[in-house]
Amino acid sequence: MCPVRGRNIMRGYLNNPEATRAAFWDDGWFRSGDVGRFDGDGYLYIVDRLKDMIITGGENVYPKEVEDVLYARPEIEECAIVGLPDPEWGERVTAFIVARPGKSIDPEGLKMFLKSRLSAFKVPKEIRAVGQLPKSAAGKILKRRLREEVTKHTR
Repeated sequence: MCPVRGRNIMRGYLNNPEATRAAFWDDGWFRSGDVGRFDGDGYLYIVDRLKDMIITGGENVYPKEVEDVLYARPEIEECAIVGLPDPEWGERVTAFIVARPGKSIDPEGLKMFLKSRLSAFKVPKEIRAVGQLPKSAAGKILKRRLREEVTKHTR
């Protein structure tokens, strides 16, 4: 996690003291929820969001890593990797993919492609072709909404 501190950091969430307490350590450091790594030269790279991390069979999967590999494919316009509930694995890695206009998605071909570039546990167990992904007003993909839609339809 990438904690930060300074006068330019928010003081808390409006009318939400519980969320404020959860977001700050006692010494004033704000826990951003970002997961990062330092390279050999000391540069910090943001890898993903802690809330988006998928735990499948005891292994951690960072969705951005899988998404970056998928975006190398010419038929993919947009994608989102989320963890969906799974009775055996805890969560199963699931891909939601929007194809480029005039292109189609071959789930088995994508899985083979991913297996050649990622550890097996990171390869989505399920690939869902969708017409569009839900987004916020700022254009950010709403992974939470994808999870909600799927779990709502499987109850």
